[in-house]
Formats: sequence, C-alpha cells, structure tokens
Amino acid sequence: MLRCESFESKEAALLALLNLAVKDEGNKINIIEAGALEPIIGFLQSENATLQDHATASLLTLSASPATKPIISASGVFPLLVKIIRHGSSQAKADAVMALSNLSTYQDNLLLILQAQPIPSTVSLLKSCKKSSKTTERCTALIESLMCYEEGRNSLISEEGGVLAVVEVLESGSAQSREHAVGALLTMCQSDRSKYREPILREGVIPGLLELTVQGIAKSRTKAQTLLRLLRDTPYPRSELEPDTLENIVSNLISQIDCEEQSGKAKEMLAEMVQVSMEQSLRHLQQRALVCTPADLSVPSCVSKITSK
Repeated sequence: MLRCESFESKEAALLALLNLAVKDEGNKINIIEAGALEPIIGFLQSENATLQDHATASLLTLSASPATKPIISASGVFPLLVKIIRHGSSQAKADAVMALSNLSTYQDNLLLILQAQPIPSTVSLLKSCKKSSKTTERCTALIESLMCYEEGRNSLISEEGGVLAVVEVLESGSAQSREHAVGALLTMCQSDRSKYREPILREGVIPGLLELTVQGIAKSRTKAQTLLRLLRDTPYPRSELEPDTLENIVSNLISQIDCEEQSGKAKEMLAEMVQVSMEQSLRHLQQRALVCTPADLSVPSCVSKITSK
C-alpha cells in the first residue's frame, strides 16, 4: 500500500503503520524489516504536505527504539529531517527535531547529524516555540548533544541569537529543558573557557543561573554552580581569606556586567539566593534541635542574633 499510486492508500498505510509502531518495540523492528523504511523516507521529500507530515511522525516513532537507530541512521535521513525543520509544517518541524533528538542518543550519529548542519534550523525553531513545550525540550537536548563537538559549538556561536535562545530556555523553560540548556552552556565553557566565556556572559545568563542554583532540580543546580565558577574572572579558587562561596563568585561576576538592567536583576537574585540559603540553614538548625539535647547543640552567636530578630 505504501507503494501504490493512490494517495488514499499511501495515507492509510502510513497511519496504520504509525499506530502499530506506537509503544511496541517489536512492531517497530518488524515494520523496518518488512521494507517500510525506504518509502517512508521517500515521503519526506513529497510535495504533498499530508504525506510528509505522516512520514515524519512515523520516523519519530520508529526512531524511539534503540534497535532501529543504526538502521535509520544508515539510510541518509539526517539532511531530510533538517530540511523539514527548516521548511515543514509546524507539526512536522516538531516531529523532525524530536526524531533527530532520538537519533542523537546513538553516539555514532552525532557527527553525521552535524554534517547536515542542524543548528541554524533548530535555533530558529527554538525561538518560535513555547519555552515550556516538549519541542523546546527536544531542541535543547539536541543542541546539548552537539556541543560536544567544536563544529556544533562554532555553529551555535555564529548563528545570530543562538546562545541567547539557549539562555532564554535556561530562564523560563521546563525543568528538563533548563537542565539541557545549562548543560549545553557548561559543555561549551568547559571545552574552551577563554573562547566561550564572553559570548555566554554577553547574553545575560547570570540571573537565570542564580535562579537555577536556588530552585532548579539537583542536576541543574550542580551544573549552574559549576558554570558560575567558570564564568568568574578567574577559574581558580580564592584564598582562605576570600572563600570560594557561590555568593562571592556571583558578586565577582556582577561587578563585570556592563548592562545596568542585567546587573540590577542579578543583584536581586543574589539577595534572594542568600535569603533562601539563610532560611535553609535555620530550618536545618531547628531540625537538629528536635533530635539533639541542649548540650549537643551548639548554635553560633551570629545565628542566635538572626533568630532573635
């Protein structure tokens, strides 16, 4: 039916195979072994938008299986998916970037994906979709994977608004998207701090990083703290007289921010971070007081003054 001349037959076959493949690993493999991959990939180039949309959705579903990823990758599908991200319908764009994200988890695929130059199209899609959406999550996941290679990092830097798009996700994306966004920036900075530090700072990343250190999930908090340390003027720890606390690191960074608006926002976030840190410390002391005898619990004088207020 996929090879019939009739549009109705092709559409019905695509939809049937798509339904059979959803949440069924065995069917995904059976569909590819039956020879469906070649015509499905052919429909990615179809001038008929409906067939292209169904084919992209089918590839997204098939690419979710670890067993099918090497087979799909060997078919030369990456340039076609990138073209759909650039020119397809809204749904096809979302499905194509999700398929690429699925395929990028197979390590051997990353260089092949990079050769298709996906960063410009992915950044363009990232700018246009809601920051809380699943599409944004997959865009940032794909970008994070590609930051392991210099070609990917250079492509993001050279794309107008590329780093800013990632920073905006770090500020207002879903928890998973924010983790991918901070991971992408951290990978860049770790690979070549002298090259990427300024472009990252220039896009006003500090307030978002501060918020992540307070409110992010565990992995995001750790990555945000590490990135803040790399973004400071010197990556090396301070002396014992000037402890390498997060507050000191951020204060150092704030003093280097030229934009008054960004600096003010960062200072507000720092004040909030310190307040939250104090509240957490006080709660910890109160919990200790419930399980320790008075003799066991030693409360510093500075904390006593705080609590008395």
